[in-house]
Amino acid sequence: MPLLRKSLCSIILVLTLAACNSPNKSKETRDTPPNIVLIFTDDQGYGDLGSYGAAGFRTPHLDKLASQGMRFTHHYSAQPVCSASRAGLLTGCYPNRIGISGALFPHHEIGLNPDEVTLAEMLKEKGYATGIFGKWHLGHHKKFLPLQHGFDEYLGVPYSNDMWPIKLDGTKAKDGEGRGNYPHLPLVEGNETIEEIKTFAGQDKLSQLYTDRAVDFIKRNAEQPFFVYLPHTMPHVPLGVSAEFRGKSEQGLYGDVMMELDWSVGQVMETLEAEGIAENTIFIFTTDNGPWLNYGNHAGSSGGLREGKTTSWEGGQRVPMIIRWPGHTPPGTVSNKLSCNIDIFPTIAEIVGGAVPDHPIDGVSMQAVWRGDFDQTPRTELYYYFRKNHLNAVRKGKWKLVFPHKYGSYNAPPGNDGRGGRRVQTIVDSLELYNLVRDPGEAYNVIKLYPEIVTELQEVAREAREELGDLNQEIEAGKGNRPIGKL
Repeated sequence: MPLLRKSLCSIILVLTLAACNSPNKSKETRDTPPNIVLIFTDDQGYGDLGSYGAAGFRTPHLDKLASQGMRFTHHYSAQPVCSASRAGLLTGCYPNRIGISGALFPHHEIGLNPDEVTLAEMLKEKGYATGIFGKWHLGHHKKFLPLQHGFDEYLGVPYSNDMWPIKLDGTKAKDGEGRGNYPHLPLVEGNETIEEIKTFAGQDKLSQLYTDRAVDFIKRNAEQPFFVYLPHTMPHVPLGVSAEFRGKSEQGLYGDVMMELDWSVGQVMETLEAEGIAENTIFIFTTDNGPWLNYGNHAGSSGGLREGKTTSWEGGQRVPMIIRWPGHTPPGTVSNKLSCNIDIFPTIAEIVGGAVPDHPIDGVSMQAVWRGDFDQTPRTELYYYFRKNHLNAVRKGKWKLVFPHKYGSYNAPPGNDGRGGRRVQTIVDSLELYNLVRDPGEAYNVIKLYPEIVTELQEVAREAREELGDLNQEIEAGKGNRPIGKL
């Protein structure tokens, strides 16, 4: 028996030494902070991934990501529109708290206030290399660009790709005609414009360009902790896709674009594997808001949720979210917990030991849920603000209370092949209550059945208005609002 015990110990020692000296061993150690990869698409619908029910195209890399991590079914953008959503993502704040609303245009002279603390700045303080490759949309003037908000490197467009003077036929609009006075779409590197995109072919290259630069950044920084923010321009209209993916899907151009975005995810996943750092990387995929449904075959799918982009119905603000965190997030799991993009900042801060700002933020750490502890419910409430400071709805648990407000409904024939259809100005003229577990499509107003729930949610709204205001009730601002950045 002593001889057998000695032999077993020798075998264990040999196997341990072999594992330690293996050239394929992950670079992760217990003391190494995790890398962060955050891929953020534009105007992608809740139903536009295979794991969320997409039809007419496949997303195998994103489906693999979901099978290796956690898929969220009640995850929300900060607001259902571009600039506001991105402001919330990067600061952990409801966008109206920091003065960002709607979408910023080339004529605007405002942007993210330099006094705000971004996710990149927090990570940079912890020794992370930080890079953004894609759409910024938080101010196009130099003082507002990413390098002034914590990023070491930037390549991308400073606002949406439809904010240019090119018509659907590819010609430039005349001054005073449509967006004829807009400049050509700038491609910015660092703080300088390196190219003007003047054609649809110029937009076809963007998804691959961003991906290539993100991959290069990962390779150059594989020996240190890094944060890669990859906010794709697509699938915002006008749709652009490379020759390799054009005509590849059954659905058409929108499906082609989604297949290329899935390829982008795959390229990043493969690079992490090749560099031996996949096991020590938190990989997050989500989007900025719901689909722009009036663009018909150039729009995504809300997955059966009501309405789409720029509305406070579920189709406008509920978005897909996948996180893979090997060794921490249980693979192949689904979270039905309420969460929001504003929660990503404080969650990552808690994981890496970073400091959240001294000023108030609205996100909460979801680390317990990310680790698979579904007994925890870090977020219990959500505010649906839109435009400058309009509180259109609140959610608590499974219940959503909708307040009187105006919105542009998609209940009209859509456009086709890049041309948007009209929207119908619609008024919610009284309180409406929905059970989002039994009725995610918000088809049945049950306000008469649950007066006690209405009272409870009215109290949530009162707290929101006290803190942030509500222009629907002519409350200009609450006590917690901070100024927007101005030139």
